[in-house]
Amino acid sequence: MRFILRFFGFLFSIGAMLFVVLAAAGAFFYWKYSQDLPDHAALANYEPPVMSRVHAADGSLLAEYATERRLYLPIQAMPKIVVAAFLSAEDKNFYKHGGIDPEGIVRAALTNAKSGKRQGASTITQQVAKNFLLSNEQTFDRKIKEALIALRIEATYSKDKILELYLNEIFLGTIVPGRNLHGVAAAALDYFGKSVHELTINEAAYLAALPKGPNNYHPYRQTQKALDRRNEIIGLMAANGYITKEEGEAARKMPLGVNPRVAFANAANANYFTEEVRREIAERYGEKKLYEGGLSVRATLDPKMQAWARKALVDGLIRYDQSHGWRGAQAKVDLVGRDWGLAVAEVPALGDVAPWRLAVVLSTSGGTAQIGLQPRRESSGQISKDRETGTIAADGTRWTGRSPSAALNAGDVVYVEAMDGGRGQYRLRQRPEVSGAIVAMDPYTGRVHAMVGGFSYDESQFNRATQAQRQPGSSFKPIVYSAALDNGYTPSSIVQDSPITIEAGPGQEAWSPSNYDGKSGGPHTLRYGIEHSKNLMTVRLAKDVGMPLIAEYARRFGVYDDMLPVLPMSLGAGETTVMRMVTAYSMLANGGRRIRPTLIDRIQDRVGETIYKHDARKCIGCDAEKWSGQDEPKLVDDSEQVLDPLTAYQMVSIMEGVVQRGTATLLKQIGKPLAGKTGTTNDAKDAWFVGFSPDLAVGVYLGFDKPRSLGDRATGGGLSAPIALDFLKQALKDKPPTPFRVPPGIKLIRVNVASGMRAGSGEGAGTILEAFKPGTAPPDSYVASPSAGGAPAAPASVPPDADRAAQAGGLY
Repeated sequence: MRFILRFFGFLFSIGAMLFVVLAAAGAFFYWKYSQDLPDHAALANYEPPVMSRVHAADGSLLAEYATERRLYLPIQAMPKIVVAAFLSAEDKNFYKHGGIDPEGIVRAALTNAKSGKRQGASTITQQVAKNFLLSNEQTFDRKIKEALIALRIEATYSKDKILELYLNEIFLGTIVPGRNLHGVAAAALDYFGKSVHELTINEAAYLAALPKGPNNYHPYRQTQKALDRRNEIIGLMAANGYITKEEGEAARKMPLGVNPRVAFANAANANYFTEEVRREIAERYGEKKLYEGGLSVRATLDPKMQAWARKALVDGLIRYDQSHGWRGAQAKVDLVGRDWGLAVAEVPALGDVAPWRLAVVLSTSGGTAQIGLQPRRESSGQISKDRETGTIAADGTRWTGRSPSAALNAGDVVYVEAMDGGRGQYRLRQRPEVSGAIVAMDPYTGRVHAMVGGFSYDESQFNRATQAQRQPGSSFKPIVYSAALDNGYTPSSIVQDSPITIEAGPGQEAWSPSNYDGKSGGPHTLRYGIEHSKNLMTVRLAKDVGMPLIAEYARRFGVYDDMLPVLPMSLGAGETTVMRMVTAYSMLANGGRRIRPTLIDRIQDRVGETIYKHDARKCIGCDAEKWSGQDEPKLVDDSEQVLDPLTAYQMVSIMEGVVQRGTATLLKQIGKPLAGKTGTTNDAKDAWFVGFSPDLAVGVYLGFDKPRSLGDRATGGGLSAPIALDFLKQALKDKPPTPFRVPPGIKLIRVNVASGMRAGSGEGAGTILEAFKPGTAPPDSYVASPSAGGAPAAPASVPPDADRAAQAGGLY
């Protein structure tokens, strides 16, 4: 008995010693591997890189910016079917274990021994530890650290929080080239083109297959393996009780159903706009915030207006380009012994000129050309094996002045567009050399509804609306005339339209400006000078008002920051942008208040807090909890008044005359109140139209990027105004013909349009309602008669060659 007790005592001592040794070894290993463990507490404040998204005014998606394409979704918003799929595929005991799953380790070891394959047993918590805090190296040390951190994480955070981090962080491959997907929300969009909440059982199961190796289960390159793994996960979901057996069987019969998300519907139309937004956010918050900050940007863009603006500009550029003839093929390929589809597929094509497509001329005969269209690329990125052919008949090349067989040769690569109603019939197209821009803006808020910076963003990212510095020509004249009206002149003041020579100083050549038509017409009203864009009148007026004052008005309106105060600048010889000109005209339309142009209404951070808002107006009473009979909330507009409201309306009224009787009568056909001004620079290098309705301002510019003449007969009225017409026809189609707002204090008096004098009784034809400030109207007792031909007679009291260009008060 004593021997037995001694034996058991010996065994106990050995066991105790072994326990101590093992405990010491365990403590040593724990101490050793925990010395340089990352701080798991960092997960508490973890903010993963989240993509920033830009939405149009109607909420539609315009653009996404990201280094890692991720949409962060809280676990409470995560669909149960998605959670079920990932738990079944990755860690069915997740809600039972403490960070390490002994059952999973044994199961993996048995599977590895049986099949010879290597199967891991990492829990979701261990994967979080690895993804967030450790490297991807496959070493024994790293696995120990991973397990230790997993235990710490489990002791610190809830299971739901750990699962939330995992489902938002996990890498799920790339289905669209260049777009690396992280998290299930972003993956659902790119793989299936739908919200994560719309995923079906089979779709959720496929996503759950991807963490083990997205390339191993690629839907196109590894289709069968992807199907097998997806079906395996569906079986696990049924075995674990997340779905019924019948649901599982139905899901397994479904195809993969991968349907990669295509470019956003408005992307091609809005490329210039969204790039401008991207630049602004990067300048305001930095690249890191833009690409990783999860910003939600509400832009001012109106998708309908943007589409109308782009079509109007593109059509205008094509009209001009085609009027100057056919320049030849885009490229040429050798078709001998080759698949023509592969040959033309190698030629780079612009991606934003639909419905245009590249095509190769296969042959020409009998006055027609047979073409093969550039094959489309499949969602996998591979060139489609389908081949489409068509014909260019005589109607398709009529604009070139040649027949198809005369204009084209076999092997020519050209752009074509399908003809309406002509099955398989195409029209020949060519990329225009001329370029231009259009901007549409709310004149009261500065919100840019539409902006197009050129024919094709794919061809050139240079934005002619905001980056091209060009001479505005006569479209600058309203600034000159505004300065005059604000300082004593009236619309009826008389200004001489006669030759003038400006001495430039010792040793410098004198400057003798001229009108566009090379003629002069004697004395005319100030209104006439704008309506018919008279350079001689403008220079005389600027000389009298003083260029330093005009330079100050140009600064107030934002046309130039620091204009050189010399007389040629009064004719728009300086350089500015379309955006600046539209903003300046908006300040005339809104009664003379300063506005800041903006492409962004609001920016919210990743948690929904507003960090930027364009509208800085104060709203009195907007924060009331409930209505208790108090006055309605009021918006207080404390923006700077840059021009007298009465002067602003006088200028608007005069610019209405440009549309009714002047250089932009083309726009009369719209049948709505419109005001504006055309502009053409020296040698017709730039053609402009800038104008507005009571609630919409628009500016159009045409010109070559390397300035050269647009042609001897080119004018803003002939080139840019038709583009504005096409846009405004659509933009104002459903708008009522609201007249421009007349500010209090303006006196509307009927005058003779030629002389500016008060109209006599019974005088109807040739009269208009003119806008006068108090005390400046023509007297009742004197009415001047127009001279022959409609030009006003020179008042006897003012010599024709008077040095002073005009008299205030409306008498002259």
